[in-house]
Amino acid sequence: MATKQKLTTLGIELGSTRIKAVLTSFNGTILASGMHDWENRFEDGYWTYHLDDVWAGIRDAYRDLALNYENTYGEVLQTVGAIGVSAMMHGYLPFDCNGQQLTAFRTWRNTTTQPAANALTGRFHFNIPQRWSIAHFYQAILNGEAHVNNVAFLTTLAGYVHWQLTGNKVLGIGDASGMFPIDSNTCDYNTSMLDSFDALLKEAKLPFHLRDLLPKVLCAGEDAGYLTEAGAKLLDSTGTLSPGIPFCPPEGDAGTGMVATNSVAQRTGNVSAGTSVFAMIVLDKPLKQVHPEIDMVTTPQGAPVAMVHCNTCTSDLDGWVNLMGEMTEAAGTTLTKSQLYNLFYQKALQGDADCGGLINFNYFSGEPVTGISDGRPTFIRRPNAKFNLANFARAQLYSCIATLKYGLDILFEQEQVTVDNLLGHGGLFKVPVVGQKLLAGALGVPVSVMKTAGEGGPWGMALLAGYRLNRNKDENLENYLQNHIFIHSEGNTQTPDKADQFGFSTFMKEYIRCLPVERAAVDTLR
Repeated sequence: MATKQKLTTLGIELGSTRIKAVLTSFNGTILASGMHDWENRFEDGYWTYHLDDVWAGIRDAYRDLALNYENTYGEVLQTVGAIGVSAMMHGYLPFDCNGQQLTAFRTWRNTTTQPAANALTGRFHFNIPQRWSIAHFYQAILNGEAHVNNVAFLTTLAGYVHWQLTGNKVLGIGDASGMFPIDSNTCDYNTSMLDSFDALLKEAKLPFHLRDLLPKVLCAGEDAGYLTEAGAKLLDSTGTLSPGIPFCPPEGDAGTGMVATNSVAQRTGNVSAGTSVFAMIVLDKPLKQVHPEIDMVTTPQGAPVAMVHCNTCTSDLDGWVNLMGEMTEAAGTTLTKSQLYNLFYQKALQGDADCGGLINFNYFSGEPVTGISDGRPTFIRRPNAKFNLANFARAQLYSCIATLKYGLDILFEQEQVTVDNLLGHGGLFKVPVVGQKLLAGALGVPVSVMKTAGEGGPWGMALLAGYRLNRNKDENLENYLQNHIFIHSEGNTQTPDKADQFGFSTFMKEYIRCLPVERAAVDTLR
């Protein structure tokens, strides 16, 4: 039993609305999965998750997976070959020298660090987004928050979970690139920028160096430690799971998305569209200048990646679909959630290509890409607009990708970045073809969705765990994925439709013209 189970890998990902665990064979076949739903909280001015909820959710997801495995294969899950942990990137998790949490976890969704992000971007001549860990840390320093004097360790959510399970304060390079700028030549933090930040620490009379606070950077495939006895008990409350299981470096959800879509080679890219939406494009040449709308991160092996990240994608759309569900129930008809979404998406395809003059802002939180400081979902129409369900549904889907388009235009038009194809994954693509077709029209790039796209980040993390354990000598991640995982992959590609391109362009012009309306909503609705 143990020998067979050691030919598996376990990926765990803590996403924005779901914690999911996936067990795979070495070729990526899913053997069992488990999940736990959770939600962020807004407390004391910050979006956060409680760390107690982190562990309750992880244990529940693992318990679900282990039960599914036992029911399917008739044996208790006692061990696996390797484990990997990933989570939503960025954010702020500071600890003191005793490992005690100093503040509530401040997630990627917070837009409270603009002064720090602007100051560091100017100082480093490198874009520092508001959600990056270093922006949160410097903002806490600027705010004069008392806890900064006691900081001994800074990490991300994935780094924290990995630390508790293995005892190792390490981070995969992709996730680390959301904490502090990375030098892809050395696959480590940028030393000149570290020195520059240390000068700020000295000015603030803080008695430490930044490097001593950050996790050690590791690339995909490297040894990241082993499951401890205490870690095994944290993961499996029954005490059945054996300690000693090797771990791969913990990664962020951006990195696992690249792996899950086989988008780690130059001129490839992927779009992850769920609670948030972001596009990752692996560059074949450096950008000519710094853009506040473009993040520079890395693949799990350290190659430079241009990223456009938007805080909100499907949350507003989900709200409207739920409202439609309430309407059907009030009329005495019950539709499943899947039926509601399929109906809504299919109606969107029947709408006018420009949405008939309807405009929607899906902002549940601030959007730095468009300069909006806070979230106020807003639907706008003129009295003579073509207001029907099809156009309304299409406007909702367009708004899910409008901010992404705003940022990607900088890469495509100003930087002449070339991408041959984009791979889509996440909730926006669960209904076949629709989201994929509209995204291709919006971006003017072919968009593919593979049959495995629905597996998402936890599956990508399991693949990284497999790479840690099963790669051939000197086999890089790109070749490993192509030769072992995606060699027989199937999928569907939608090429840009001219009518969709023209219609989205028209919608986008009105969307940009209406940005002052969204700003006014933020200023007025307190």
